[in-house]
Amino acid sequence: MDIKGFHLSYCSNIHPGESWEATFQNLKIYIPEVRQRLKAEGPFGIGLRLSNEASLILERPEKLAEFKDWLRKVNAYVFTLNGFPYGDFHRQIVKEKVHFPDWTTTDRRDYTIRSFRILSQLLPAGIEGGISTSPISYRHWFKSSDALNEGMEIATQHLLEVVEQLVLIHRITGKLMHLDIEPEPDGVLENSDEMIWLFTDWLLPKGKPWIAEKFGIGEDEAEKLIKTHIQVCYDVCHFAIVYEEPADTFAKFEAAGIQIGKIQISAALKVLIPATPNGKFSLGKKLQSFMESTYLHQVVARQEDGALKSYSDLPQALDTLADSKEQEWRIHFHVPVFLENYGSFSSTQETISIVLKEILSNPEITQHLEVETYTWEVLPEDTRLSLGESIARELSWVIGEMKA
Repeated sequence: MDIKGFHLSYCSNIHPGESWEATFQNLKIYIPEVRQRLKAEGPFGIGLRLSNEASLILERPEKLAEFKDWLRKVNAYVFTLNGFPYGDFHRQIVKEKVHFPDWTTTDRRDYTIRSFRILSQLLPAGIEGGISTSPISYRHWFKSSDALNEGMEIATQHLLEVVEQLVLIHRITGKLMHLDIEPEPDGVLENSDEMIWLFTDWLLPKGKPWIAEKFGIGEDEAEKLIKTHIQVCYDVCHFAIVYEEPADTFAKFEAAGIQIGKIQISAALKVLIPATPNGKFSLGKKLQSFMESTYLHQVVARQEDGALKSYSDLPQALDTLADSKEQEWRIHFHVPVFLENYGSFSSTQETISIVLKEILSNPEITQHLEVETYTWEVLPEDTRLSLGESIARELSWVIGEMKA
């Protein structure tokens, strides 16, 4: 949907199913329902999640033609893909495997390039396209700085090979697309400083001469191409978890010449830590309802002196709760954006409102907005709605915030 010049959609990773058949069936069911619930007129944007398995099918000309024909019939268009989860993402243990295969592998590179070729066929003329992706890898897989450096060397080369393909696609088709890297807690890149480090220490030193030689251009032009085709996916939940203020982060990226390709609108669970033992015991019991085995729920704690401490998953944080001197936890659990409170807990919904105000004041930040709440099946039962109603309420809340 076009809302005040922004392309707004929800990410279809909310729907279970890895095959293209399952993906397409879910779109056929939910896109018309959500459109009807919203009374949305005009072209309806889709944030498409394609697994590797689904991409191998959709790249077939007859499947692409069938999908494009359906898009025309329902007056919908695809402007962004979620290329972060490569494989199964629902109804089984995902945890850190969401990063596998990571950017040190040719599998991740090839899947991403294939997805861009598909997107170039789907993308309407005059609209940029983006694909969000893993923040290189899961940081705890690298047991030493040498291992990390070796991984970064390989990952950087694979990212540059994606840039090469995007430059060629742009020259041949006129379709401008970018890879949107999505920092998250415990990723190799988990905050704005580390995202800038990717450019200053890896992409630009290695990429400028490599791209310049590939295309017979100067290094200044090569830098522009790298920064055009590799951008940031700003997931509001992820940056809120690490306590970054949106205006500060946007300013840092602007100063570094790094663009934001997509903003994923999402909220984290926010918990204030009681001072008393009884209060902590009660809090621990209440948080049990958010203990589930499918996804990682990293916790970043703010201590009394303002220092941050990270836990790799909610159970590890709960193990320390009784002796904790911390004041606040922010938990990587994508809770519905239209709810400010969950019983005695709250969310980082306010950060979404701040982000929306920022982009309305500065629309050059990005034009791509995608609601991403994928945890409906694992939410506590008292917060669940039907899936169609849930998606519509998410989008309706965002639209209301923007119009207000």
